[in-house]
Amino acid sequence: MPVHVQMATIYQESKFKSDARTPFRYALGVIPYGRQSSAFGYSQALDGTWDEYLVATGKRRAQRDDIRDATDFMGWYMAGSRDRLGISLRDARNQYLAYHEGRTGFSRGSYNSKAWLLRVADEVGNRAIIYEVQLANCRAAR
Repeated sequence: MPVHVQMATIYQESKFKSDARTPFRYALGVIPYGRQSSAFGYSQALDGTWDEYLVATGKRRAQRDDIRDATDFMGWYMAGSRDRLGISLRDARNQYLAYHEGRTGFSRGSYNSKAWLLRVADEVGNRAIIYEVQLANCRAAR
C-alpha cells in the first residue's frame, strides 16, 4: 500500500487526529442527538466496517485511534477495493471515492451526483502527489 495514498486519505478523513469523530447532529438546530455516523479515529472507519476488518484479520485488539492499526485497516480496505473494483493502490482519487462511498456505492457511481465529493477526491489525489514527492525527497536526503 503506497504510504502517500494512505497519508492523503488520513489527512482528509481526520487531519491526523487520533480521536477524530464526525460532528453532532442537532434537532431544531440546537439540541444535540448523536453524531452523523460511527466514524472514529485516524481512518474514520465506521463501526461495521471496522468489525469486518477485526474478523477478517484476527486483530481483535486493534484500535482505530492507533496509527498502526488505522493504516493497516486502510491498507486492508483499499486492497479489497483493488481486488473487487480494479482500482490501483496508487490511484488515490478513486481509492478515496471507494473508501468514502463504500464499494457498492462506488460501483454504482453514487459519487457522480456529489460535486463536493468529486472536488474532495481531486484534492486527495493532488495531496497524494505532494506527499509522494516529499517522501521521495526525504529518502534521497538520507
